Amino acid sequence: MEREQIRQAVTADVPAVRAVTDAAYRPYVERIGVVPQPMEADHAADVAAGKVFVTDEPGTGLAGPVGLVVVEARADHLFLDSVAVHPDAHGRGVGRRLLGFVDAHARALGLPEVRLYTNAMMWENQEIYPRYGYEVVERRVDGPYDRVHYRKRLL
Repeated sequence: MEREQIRQAVTADVPAVRAVTDAAYRPYVERIGVVPQPMEADHAADVAAGKVFVTDEPGTGLAGPVGLVVVEARADHLFLDSVAVHPDAHGRGVGRRLLGFVDAHARALGLPEVRLYTNAMMWENQEIYPRYGYEVVERRVDGPYDRVHYRKRLL
């Protein structure tokens, strides 16, 4: 079965966006001691603002989107606010395709780099992002969050 393309989320996707985000980030709550910021996002507002892009993955047994990114175009970069893949879709290349989409989206907008941050206690992400060309810019505490900031220059 052919994989679905990444598309901009629509209002009907909001419950799935919430469910995928919660499933992806819930395992980190105990580890980091706070609810990850993406779980508290206003998903309906982000979808309405055109910031959310989703993808389906046939064969997972899940109905609707199984992965998503939340992005925001800024003056000099594309900010990747969240990338989430439902645990039932792990190992299928969904995250890789979403990160590739983010790069292509930034280029299409004429933006020279992508920036993101991850919680310092989400060490899996600190192993993943450098594999996709991201470099650490700084580590900074923002309120209750200890974050590692990354950027990827798109040449």
